[in-house]
Amino acid sequence: MHDDGRYDDPRVTGSANDRVSRETNYPGWSPDGAAPSGPAPAESPGGHRPADGASRPGNSPADARSAQPHRNTAAAARFESAVPHQPTPDVVRDAAPTAVGPDASAVPVEPYTAPPADPSLVSRETGEDDDPPLAMEAMRAVQILNPSGEVTMPRPERTRVMCVANQKGGVGKTTTTVNLAVALALHGNRVLVIDLDPQGNASTGLNVPHHTGVPDVYDCLINSVPLSDVAQAVEGIPNLWCVPATIDLAGAEIELVSVVARESRLDRAITAYPGHFDYVFIDCPPSLGLLTVNALVAAQEVLIPIQCEYYALEGLNQLINNINLVRQHLNPKLEVSTILLTMYDRRTRLADAVEQDVRNHFGDKVLRSVIPRNVRVSEAPSYGQSVMTYDPGSRGATSYFEAAQEIAERGAMEPVSRNA
Repeated sequence: MHDDGRYDDPRVTGSANDRVSRETNYPGWSPDGAAPSGPAPAESPGGHRPADGASRPGNSPADARSAQPHRNTAAAARFESAVPHQPTPDVVRDAAPTAVGPDASAVPVEPYTAPPADPSLVSRETGEDDDPPLAMEAMRAVQILNPSGEVTMPRPERTRVMCVANQKGGVGKTTTTVNLAVALALHGNRVLVIDLDPQGNASTGLNVPHHTGVPDVYDCLINSVPLSDVAQAVEGIPNLWCVPATIDLAGAEIELVSVVARESRLDRAITAYPGHFDYVFIDCPPSLGLLTVNALVAAQEVLIPIQCEYYALEGLNQLINNINLVRQHLNPKLEVSTILLTMYDRRTRLADAVEQDVRNHFGDKVLRSVIPRNVRVSEAPSYGQSVMTYDPGSRGATSYFEAAQEIAERGAMEPVSRNA
């Protein structure tokens, strides 16, 4: 086979005149396979045809073909009937749909209309429960803020005095006290917060004045001032009161050394309060001094926030030992009722290991709710608010709300007879 513009079909037998050219647009070609008229050109000794364009029968140069435009009408007539013509957009738009009947006549066809969608069928991608994130956050905010003021968390039969204690600093004692108190107060419980830490962080978080000269818990412990005279209503939060702490409280431990019944001064002040509270939260300092002992004697329950790190576990033994000593000698009704895991970072294996150790040791006393690391919880005190009011849709607010609800439900299921 030579590259002369033609190819031999092995399925066809015959003479050389039956060969079909790959290019059929040259003068003298016919679709019926007839040989062109005129003498056949002679081949060169090398097997190539002469370069003369006049003597080439088939594949003439491009300039010769373009100079003589020619359309094979016979071939066009044969193939045009087999190629469907594409209608223009106007024709498609204006023409009515038709079909061919049995007698080869055009029969009009009704245009297709989609059936109405069934409203009961919902796509899996847009389920009814898959609300947008902003909508879910708004729903959580409304649930936490409870603008209706209804009592949605059960109230205990007797006052529950809870001491929030841990001798290690930075584990979330003050944050836990403030947010649990606000959550319970927003949902219909009467709550009193006693700031027993000389730093006064709980007073800051509730936006209660605690500068020098303001009546505070120091006056109750040293000067026997009634607790009702120093308690202040928290602005914007109904059913919530706070006893602030000033810098004067830093010297209270030294002054209490010579006072009679120094360990029960706070207990007598709470008992003499004329009003009724559902919850009394005592925020303890990060130490095991006389202030913490006063709180343990006054309380019936101990709430221990535990940071999900190794150092928090290291000092837990000493705290439990001190609680046992107070129970044996000063307050036999005292017990560790609640353990709350704080600053939980789910990205680390250490947090999981600490959680498993605490749950294995304390069992059902550990709340199911875990407080994650959330920047909103740390930002809220700088605005004089709790995270419940600062960003009620955040993960931190939701976690503290769930913890408060769990504490309230536990108190409702098991009446606190020890508080009598």
